Amino acid sequence: MSELNNLRLMARYNRWMNDTLVEAAGSLPESELLADQGAFFGSIMGTLNHLMVGDIIWLKRFATHPANFHSLHPLEMMTKPAALNTALYDDLEAFAVERQGLDIIICEWCEEMEELHLDHNLHYSNMAGVQSCKRFGFLVQHLFNHQTHHRGQLTTLLSQKGVDVGITDLLTLIPEAH
Repeated sequence: MSELNNLRLMARYNRWMNDTLVEAAGSLPESELLADQGAFFGSIMGTLNHLMVGDIIWLKRFATHPANFHSLHPLEMMTKPAALNTALYDDLEAFAVERQGLDIIICEWCEEMEELHLDHNLHYSNMAGVQSCKRFGFLVQHLFNHQTHHRGQLTTLLSQKGVDVGITDLLTLIPEAH
């Protein structure tokens, strides 16, 4: 499988898992979604928000790629979060609408990308203003790895509240070989 096809698979997995987790979280009352459970970002909503914050920050960086990805143009209207723990949404329903929209953008963007875009070295600044220059393909992989990392935390937080998230394996989306 090519690197680009792998990223496209990861985009579909990302979308599927985000939908799955939001649906699972919807079985809990708002008070439990907002309750601090001692996670990196406190609560279930805090962790969901962090995932969206991270995506917005990285996608805004990716929008500076010379390919000028058309699918990333809607990000121009989004405000860059000031911190990694920014609470974009307290309400799960409002969050779900924006999460689905962002995941559609990510899937469309991965379809728009070409293999040659992955070898570009992207210059960007982190949240502390430190400059970096790294291979674009590796940075895109980081975006999906970051999502997987924190979704693992979310499955634990939901499990601690008695919510069964169900199957979460990427294996579910990998087609059978013939």
